[in-house]
Amino acid sequence: MPRKPKFPTEKPDKRSVDRVAVSLKQLAAHLSLSTTTLSLVLNDAPSANSIPQETKDRIFSAAKELNYRPNYLARSLRVQRTNTFGVIVPELSDGYSAMVLNGVESALSDEGFFYLTASHLHRDDLLEKLPRVLIERQVEGIIAVDTPIRFEPHLPVVNVSGHEEIEGVTNVVLNHQHAAELGIGHLYNLGHRKIAVLKGQAFSSDTDIRWDTINQAARKRNLAIDAGLVSQLEGDSPSPEVGYLATKKLLATGEKFTALFAFNDISAIGAIRALEEMGLRVPIDVSVLGFDDIYAAAFHNPALTTIRQPLFEMGSIAAKTLLSKLSGKENGDSSATLSVEPTLIVRQSTSRVSQ
Repeated sequence: MPRKPKFPTEKPDKRSVDRVAVSLKQLAAHLSLSTTTLSLVLNDAPSANSIPQETKDRIFSAAKELNYRPNYLARSLRVQRTNTFGVIVPELSDGYSAMVLNGVESALSDEGFFYLTASHLHRDDLLEKLPRVLIERQVEGIIAVDTPIRFEPHLPVVNVSGHEEIEGVTNVVLNHQHAAELGIGHLYNLGHRKIAVLKGQAFSSDTDIRWDTINQAARKRNLAIDAGLVSQLEGDSPSPEVGYLATKKLLATGEKFTALFAFNDISAIGAIRALEEMGLRVPIDVSVLGFDDIYAAAFHNPALTTIRQPLFEMGSIAAKTLLSKLSGKENGDSSATLSVEPTLIVRQSTSRVSQ
């Protein structure tokens, strides 16, 4: 039985995403083969078993060299529209990404659009590969969620929580200055002066700006965030475990604090577990403030006080912005930044500092 052909596995050239691709007809002419033969081989059809392996190897080699992209649209449609967007997220979890995707889906379903989701898992190879994969599947635009842009944005692109100014990319961001004012202000007004902070992972697009604005809000109140009261989240797991481990490290230093401002709700939930294991009561001994207001925040015990980031709205805005770009109705600078406002949600995990 002939050996089953496989596409070359070498890492694709980042620049190849933007090179002009040849059509199936042009590739066939280059190889002096029929388009039917190429189609059978490239689609791994059962009838391709009768084609010599040498011929298959020639086809795959030329397809890579000439940057051939399968035209999935041409198989069923004559008009060059797919009504499909690509969405790139760090991972699919029950927190941040899921709420943004809910907003994307709601906005697109009303317009008869569909979306393909791909997770890069913070891997450099996937950050370069996934845009290519989505482009090959004829998406008409791309939404990146907390994801660096590693490709030339020749398609309409919107980046949720994107902070880089890139020509052709619209960023949808939170007003982090206001968010920090709400968080630090809430804890300060409750009498807290020794505030610990769980800083976000190095790869998160919001880590630096959230850390900077928290410090600014603290200095405004003549507070200094003690370096010994800062613990950075490590690892790429979407589990509360990252907050649990970071808080355990914080507690191991022996530094005293009456409140903890967590990078997000997931890490805040892990922090509460670590505090309780040390015999500290939340909020009687330590108040805990989260960030995002994910669905689980209101149902945790104690219910989590948090800075609500309107994630559903941010996803909806991103989708509607892409639709506007496609329709040509977008006004102003294509690289504009769209800002949304946070809200303080007070529940049971924060209280006035104990005397």
